[in-house]
Amino acid sequence: MRLLVIEDDKHLSDTVCETTRDLFEAEQAFDGEEGLYMAEQNIYDVIILDIMMPHMNGYEVLGELRQKGIATPVLILTAKDGIDDKIRGFKTGADDYLVKPFHREELLLRLEAILRRSVGGFKESTLMFKDLKLNLKSRGVQIGGESVLLNGKQIDLLEYLINNKNMILTKEQIFDRIWGMDSSTSNTVIEVYISNLRKKFKSFGYDKYIKTIRGMGYMLSENEDDHE
Repeated sequence: MRLLVIEDDKHLSDTVCETTRDLFEAEQAFDGEEGLYMAEQNIYDVIILDIMMPHMNGYEVLGELRQKGIATPVLILTAKDGIDDKIRGFKTGADDYLVKPFHREELLLRLEAILRRSVGGFKESTLMFKDLKLNLKSRGVQIGGESVLLNGKQIDLLEYLINNKNMILTKEQIFDRIWGMDSSTSNTVIEVYISNLRKKFKSFGYDKYIKTIRGMGYMLSENEDDHE
């Protein structure tokens, strides 16, 4: 899973990344404008957001994200411990609020709680789509109890599709999420991976659930009658 840490204190940001490395692949932004730009890609599972930062403060970043319909869970991590600050954070759209200094264990527990609410199945490390099961720990995939052999990026793609089922994902979102914004690979690779995923699912009848939305992107739909 992917975490975005928006924090101008580089040492603290590195500490958060190290603390959460067993749960997340973390990326960092060191001011509000950079953090907003990265968060707008809508490719992260959770955002940790500081309040006092250069260029844009955390409230402004969060407000912009929610105004644009980006619902990525946000944990505010800040030294501002006043009740008015907390109220403002939650009213702006924060999912949780943790005051510095913090205990490592509490940060991890709060992130796990956010994931349970937003993704579901986190504690069991299993994602479900109809009779398809994806075990996030073993990276194993089964449909109707029968194993499906997928490679690393195919599993990453499937995980992203399941977590956003019935939602259209643009090629740009998929590419940034799976290959990274700095990758030198062309986003045409997505078509290849989608095609391969369909081939792996065809014998199970699950290829029909991966929809191409022309001119927009792709969607894992629970309705097999959706038109492409």
